Order: sequence, then C-alpha cells, then structure tokens
Amino acid sequence: MTSPAVRAVRLGPRSVAALVLVGAVGVAAFGWPFLAPPDSQVGAHAEDAPWLFAGLLVLLVAVVAATISESGLGPKAVAMLGVLAATGAALRPIGAGTAGIEPMFFLLVLSGRVLGPGFGFVLGSVTMFASALLTGGVGPWMPFQMLAMGWFTMGAGLLPGAARLRGRAEPAMLACYGFLAAFAYGTVMNLAGWPFMGTMASNISFDPHAAVPANLARFLAYCLATSMGWDLGRAVCTVVLTLTLGPAVLRALRRATRRAAFETPVTFDAPGA
Repeated sequence: MTSPAVRAVRLGPRSVAALVLVGAVGVAAFGWPFLAPPDSQVGAHAEDAPWLFAGLLVLLVAVVAATISESGLGPKAVAMLGVLAATGAALRPIGAGTAGIEPMFFLLVLSGRVLGPGFGFVLGSVTMFASALLTGGVGPWMPFQMLAMGWFTMGAGLLPGAARLRGRAEPAMLACYGFLAAFAYGTVMNLAGWPFMGTMASNISFDPHAAVPANLARFLAYCLATSMGWDLGRAVCTVVLTLTLGPAVLRALRRATRRAAFETPVTFDAPGA
C-alpha cells in the first residue's frame, strides 16, 4: 500500500491568497503588452520598469513569508530547503551559455513533485535568488525569474498521482512536464524583456501602437529568433536527466522526507521523565 504524499509546506488560506495575488500581479507584469490597449501610454514608461520589478520582488518576499509563517515550516524543512536551493544554485552555472543546458530545472521538477506545490514555489523562488547572488545575475529581471521559477516548480507539485503513481510512468510524466515547462519558462521570461527592446529589432520588437494580433506575431518571431534554440536545449536536458537520474533522485528525496517526518511535531521529554 502506497503511503500518502508528504508535504513539507501546507498551503493555508493566507498562503493561497498571497499566491493568487502575486500570480495576478505577475500575469499583469508579464502580459501587459497584450492587455493594454494600443492607445494607452503604458509603452511610454519603459524607464519605470525597474520600479515594477522591485514591487514584484516585495510581493514575492511576502508570499514566502506568509507561506512559512502559516504552514509552520520547521527546522527540518528549512534545512532541506537550504540544501536543495544551494544544490540548484550550484547546478545552474553548469553548462549555462552552452545551448541552454541547465540541469537545475530537472532537480526542481523532482523536488516540487515530492515535496508539494507550497514547498515547490518557495524552493523555486529561493533557488533563483541564490543562483543570482552566486553568478552575479542580480538585476531588474531577477524578480521575474524568481516568480517564473516558483511557478515552474509549483506546477510539478500540482501534477496528479503524487501518492500512488510510481514506476516508469512517473518519470515519463515528469519528463513531459519538464519539456513543456522549459519552453513555457523561456517564453514567459521573453515577455519580461521583449517590450523594452526599443528599436533594436524593428520587425520583432514591441510596437505600442499596434493591435494585439500584430504584436503577438512580433513576439512569436522574437522567440523563434532569439530563444528557441536555448529553450530546446533546456527542455532536452531536463528530459534526459529526468529519465536517467529521475527514479534514483525521486527515491532519495522520498526517503529523506520520510526520515525528516515533516508532519510529525517535535516534542521534548521533561527532565527526569
């Protein structure tokens, strides 16, 4: 009989509300080129983008704080969060700059699957923050990376069959998710920078006066021209690592969660008992 899935972070009402709020702000921040009407003045304020990013970062920190405070994240879960975030941050530079080979993504997919969506969102955001500090990649794009990676890892925790699906079917499902999510991550991150290209590439840059279909065509051309090869390398790397190393890593993560007993309260015997 399969034991129920362990969740290191239980999402309560406040945490869910905070996630929904940040998700709504994130959708608006990423998708405003397709949400703002052509006659709006939003495109004329590209210089204000860093302030939007800073505000988004504050909301991300609030989500993490709400999740931790409401779920009662214990020291064992904090320790696992630190270990996995440090490992992911160390894996990110491996192959970075070479065809999008980023092994960090496969680890985050498996971690989100085993430890659940709440832990997954926190892990994805913290890992991206730590990797930015490690690689010197701190900039106005970092909050977008943290949010997108939080979504990426949380999505793995929302996949069905967490308590019962085992064997070859589980790595195959996670590999399919990793493949699609790798492209989704790259596409979402393209939205973070595409509107601010200006006149660098007039045929594929954002035109604040064009209709949504025209800008959508420009954006698709931008993705094909700038990031398709990188996203494909990330997706293939995630699939290969998930299928080859996934079963062993899943077993190790589940064994670690059982030994940690996240959901068992820590008690201390009274002196002399």
